[in-house]
Amino acid sequence: MELKETYLKGCYIISPRVFYDDRGYFLETFNKNVFFEKTGIIANFVQDNISKSSRGVLRGLHFQKGNHAQAKLVQVIKGSVLDVCVDIRKQSSTFGQYISAVLTGENKKQIYMPRGFAHGFVVLEDETIFSYKCDNFYNQSSESGIIYNDETLNIDWQLAKDEFVISKKDEVLLTFKDLFNE
Repeated sequence: MELKETYLKGCYIISPRVFYDDRGYFLETFNKNVFFEKTGIIANFVQDNISKSSRGVLRGLHFQKGNHAQAKLVQVIKGSVLDVCVDIRKQSSTFGQYISAVLTGENKKQIYMPRGFAHGFVVLEDETIFSYKCDNFYNQSSESGIIYNDETLNIDWQLAKDEFVISKKDEVLLTFKDLFNE
């Protein structure tokens, strides 16, 4: 397993070792001991989630506040997404900055983001299956988010706006400035 820390401290892009043969492939998607050895982070995932989406579906940018904040390990099982992680840790030198990466069922890359990140993705092909592990349970009253087209963040989602399929809930999220008084 290869882990590369991004310029956002604590946020990693992970390339697992994949073993192919004539039957298909095998890979280890997470190993707590190896992850700790390479990052110094003790990850204790308690909830796994899967979504299935069509091209253009944009989910995010979501996060949990306070005691319900979540670290996440995300990956695509089938299809592809542009995955976006935004640093919302006010004490961080990269507060308000983001990384994006294309995750696919083919490249099998993963992203680990610590607590204190907003997360979202846009689906790049039909029948995409997205998986994520969380280190804290979902709590509806702690749910929050940043509007996908926030001017401060200026995220390049790599699709035209008229291609987006967005939930009503995600269309009315607040701006970065409104949330963080910047």
